[in-house]
Amino acid sequence: MTPFEFLDYAGTAVFAISGALAAIHKRFDLFGILILAAVTAIGGGTLRDVLIGRTPVGWMQHIEYLYVIFGSAIFTILFRKYLVYLRRTLFLFDSIGLALFTIVGVELGIQNQLHPVICIMLGTMTAAFGGVIRDILSNEIPLIFHKEIYASISVVGGIMFYGLLTNGIEQQLSYMLSAVVIIILRILAVKYGWKLPIIA
Repeated sequence: MTPFEFLDYAGTAVFAISGALAAIHKRFDLFGILILAAVTAIGGGTLRDVLIGRTPVGWMQHIEYLYVIFGSAIFTILFRKYLVYLRRTLFLFDSIGLALFTIVGVELGIQNQLHPVICIMLGTMTAAFGGVIRDILSNEIPLIFHKEIYASISVVGGIMFYGLLTNGIEQQLSYMLSAVVIIILRILAVKYGWKLPIIA
């Protein structure tokens, strides 16, 4: 397993934990917890793959993603009272997941020779829309619409990655630079409470 694949699985696990915690908070049953964990982790990527005609979608071709999701959901159920102590670690992996899923989405758009704007949208969709689906199913206003900036960071990182990759910068370096920028921006956004203007 490459470091990139490991971090991809780690991001998937953290998004699954996020979905499972939301389901537990809403007092969903076991099936509901598993479903919410899954849609949070793979919802954005599934929507992306369907839109670009990439079928079967990614997680159907790599069953390991389901193992990670269901394992993460069971872990969350068993250790839900202790996860508060792992908040910083989970936040870091969430930021890593945001970076990785943004890059994956943009790169798939490039591979399919789509317009740059569409590539950026695919990156943002991959990274953020699992959380949107989670919140909708939980009967909540999606967090990305009223909390600290999240999807906007994905847009910025996606633009950077697209620019680097399409201007001859080596692929691995493009991965690294874009991921670092996204992670740093995410940390700063939470630390300083950066938000987009609210129209009153």
